[in-house]
Formats: sequence, structure tokens, C-alpha cells
Amino acid sequence: MSSFTKKFRRKEEKEAKKKLQKKLGLFNKLSDQCLGCHKDFDKKNKEMAMTWSVIVRKDAVKLYCPDCWERVKNVVKEMSDG
Repeated sequence: MSSFTKKFRRKEEKEAKKKLQKKLGLFNKLSDQCLGCHKDFDKKNKEMAMTWSVIVRKDAVKLYCPDCWERVKNVVKEMSDG
């Protein structure tokens, strides 16, 4: 294996670790409630983790339950159609 390949691989691994650290840091910013209706969110509940929607913009983390997420999508669709 050439030294160029080793350097390239190390650089990729380093960048991947940075991205992972940033994502883990954002997890701590995740709310315990839906932004729309304030329904409680259990971070340890697998079903909730799979059905609720998380939106990340810059360093803002927004959490929506399935019902509120549908409402948000409908409002966005209406705005884009109108």
C-alpha cells in the first residue's frame, strides 16, 4: 500500500470521526417534546425514534411527532402550490 493511500485513508477516517462527533453533539440538543403539540418524546423508545421526525438546520434541532409532521408537510405543500 502506498503512502499516498495511507494518508488518504487516515484523512477520510479523521473527517468521518469529526462528522460523527458533530452529530452526537446535536443529539444532546434534541428536545423531549414535539415542537408543535408538546407531546412527550422518549429517546429510548424505538418506535418513537423510528416514527418521529427530526429536522436539523444549522445548529437548531427540531422534533415533530407524526401528526404534527403531517401538518407541517401540508402547510409547506400549500405554500408551494399557492
